[in-house]
Amino acid sequence: MATLPQISLDFNRKIKLSNDGGSLSSDTGEFLFREFDEKVGFSQTLTQHLILNDERRYYVHSNEQLLRQKIYQIIAGYSEDDAADQLTDDPVFTQIVDTEALASQPSLSRFFRRFDPQSIEGLNDANQDLLDRIHQYREAEALIFDLDSTHADTYGNQEDATYNSHYGTVGFHPMVAFDGMTGDFLKAQLRPGNVYTSNGVVDFVKPLVAYYNDKFPATMLFLRGDSGFAVPALYDLCETESVFYVIRLKSNPILQSLAKELHPNSTPPDVSKMEIYYEEIEYQAKSWTKPRKVIVQSVRPAGELFFTHSFFVTNLMDAFSPKAIVRAYQKRGTMENYIKEAKNGFNLDKMSSHSFQVNEVRMMLSLLAYNLTNWLRTLCFPEGQKTMQIQTIRTKIIKVASKLVKSGRSLHFKLSSSFVYQEFFWQILQRIQTLKLE
Repeated sequence: MATLPQISLDFNRKIKLSNDGGSLSSDTGEFLFREFDEKVGFSQTLTQHLILNDERRYYVHSNEQLLRQKIYQIIAGYSEDDAADQLTDDPVFTQIVDTEALASQPSLSRFFRRFDPQSIEGLNDANQDLLDRIHQYREAEALIFDLDSTHADTYGNQEDATYNSHYGTVGFHPMVAFDGMTGDFLKAQLRPGNVYTSNGVVDFVKPLVAYYNDKFPATMLFLRGDSGFAVPALYDLCETESVFYVIRLKSNPILQSLAKELHPNSTPPDVSKMEIYYEEIEYQAKSWTKPRKVIVQSVRPAGELFFTHSFFVTNLMDAFSPKAIVRAYQKRGTMENYIKEAKNGFNLDKMSSHSFQVNEVRMMLSLLAYNLTNWLRTLCFPEGQKTMQIQTIRTKIIKVASKLVKSGRSLHFKLSSSFVYQEFFWQILQRIQTLKLE
């Protein structure tokens, strides 16, 4: 660890600064995550599914330790591999990883190269096992597949990085699925940058649908997607597998003509008021094998002459009014927050390797770090704080200073007496330790 010389401050020469304090850590709150990890069997499940091409005859750090180290670094906000070089002797991290010293940046980089497609599938299987455990604990009666795609920037000549005309830049175009009710990260797939939004969506969704229909037959499944996912094969899948769906349609002249028949442009009765109408029509596009229910939302803002029409295809029953169906779709907007947090808080889009496969592994570890955090906050945070963002979580309960004091066989981590959020910290720990998962 690099040590700075002792430096005096100009505003008060009596104050000296140096970074040679010894057994101190600024990330004591990571213990809360490790305690929760043990409760839900997070690391244990990952270990069961971790199969790598490891030809090492001698090693200091096991693959399980390297995996845990990287995930906990991401949670703490240390996304770069070389952050490990400064954390080598951190007393909190070494206890969490169960090692005398953390692995260095080269060791972490070599670790990623031991993955292959089967190993990545193992991470997906581990995530699904953990999702099942949490789903059963919540006793959830419904699950919402919220589909979207996003962009991940690349730098230099990286494998499969291509230009995406929608985003106007070079990179990758991952597809993601979240549970719209809980914020759980269900699945992600890294794709080259030039593929269209819906490319491969049926192959992406079909295993999820089949799995939940088999594993949780009593759970109601619901799928939402924007117009990029408006493909007949996806409607057919949902209808065949008894999945309710609402998917936005792209406007076309026929739909616009039908909407104008319902609400023609005319002088509004009261120019000071906005007008909103919800109608249901039957419509069959040329690529569809049958007619389907389409909801038309017609909006005329105050002072405007023309209506703006939006269209949503759905198989929701008549028990749901057109307005309720549109409102159900609009709640999909929360997914933008999930994606933003996964990217800004867990570096889901950090594609720093030349290898496409290594970048996919890194994306999967970000997904797992996101989920461990999401399960902790939704199961153990007090009401009103269950939607707390990772940046705030780091500020309030992760970035906590402590000093390690060894006594006999015990390790005492002494937190700062002036820790502002200590009541919240101890409350979370108590909730974790009283958590009982079957």
